[in-house]
Amino acid sequence: NLEEGLRSGDEMTMNTFFRMELEPAFEQLAMLGEEVQQAVQAYYSQLDPQYRMVHKQRHAYEQSVLRINDSVARFLDQEQQHAQHIFPHYFEKTCTDGVEMMIYAGASMVEDGNFDLLYLRNLRLWQLRVTCEVARLCDALKSSLSVPLETTHLILVQNTPLTVRFSEIERDFIVEGAYNIRYEIMKKRIDKALVNDGTERLTQPGKIAIVYSHSEEAREYRRYIEFLQYQGYLLEPVEDLALEALQGLQGLRALRVSVDLRSPGLPQAVNDLLQQDAKLITA
Repeated sequence: NLEEGLRSGDEMTMNTFFRMELEPAFEQLAMLGEEVQQAVQAYYSQLDPQYRMVHKQRHAYEQSVLRINDSVARFLDQEQQHAQHIFPHYFEKTCTDGVEMMIYAGASMVEDGNFDLLYLRNLRLWQLRVTCEVARLCDALKSSLSVPLETTHLILVQNTPLTVRFSEIERDFIVEGAYNIRYEIMKKRIDKALVNDGTERLTQPGKIAIVYSHSEEAREYRRYIEFLQYQGYLLEPVEDLALEALQGLQGLRALRVSVDLRSPGLPQAVNDLLQQDAKLITA
């Protein structure tokens, strides 16, 4: 009963039924007349050539996600080159059903060991500004997507130094220690966090959520938000929300603020990337 919705295994059951029960009969059915033959041909023309299944809507969705991820990833690669001039750091991004970026910065990651909190604050301001630009980029892309997807944006504030080591085997930085593992757990769970007595998701389209643990972090980010409101990136008001308790995580809060998606002009870097994206589509 489709009114009750589909379960995770229903798609596989239907595809197996089509392949094992229906498709073997199509050759005989096609002999019944030209109209039936055309219907059989129309069915086969809709099959995904790789998976031999009808994936029209899923394909459109996946292509839309891929295009958003590709555009955001290229934009971040471009912008983080400028951020390296703030302070040399290790930049990492991963793409799945969204784009996640990590910045590792500290005295132990530079040859001369010279590091000041001013560099960290500048990197945080850069990250928040770039997140605003990513939100505006995604909004500008939406009308040209096969599936006009909404995007949400989340920043996790980490004020306690982490212990990281570079793994020669994995060719990547690995976070170590009990507190550091808690940080990794936080990263994986906060995107599903609820607020307002469990009635609303923390992450909302057109807004940036900034999850923090300590009041000092909130005060710091309020200064960045006020500056970016003055610059025309963000709107008022700023919400200060308590997150519903997550498994193993209590007491987290978040600032949430809307991005000005209707600002008179997009930053030149965003406009340049949109033009590049349009050329790739029409090529």
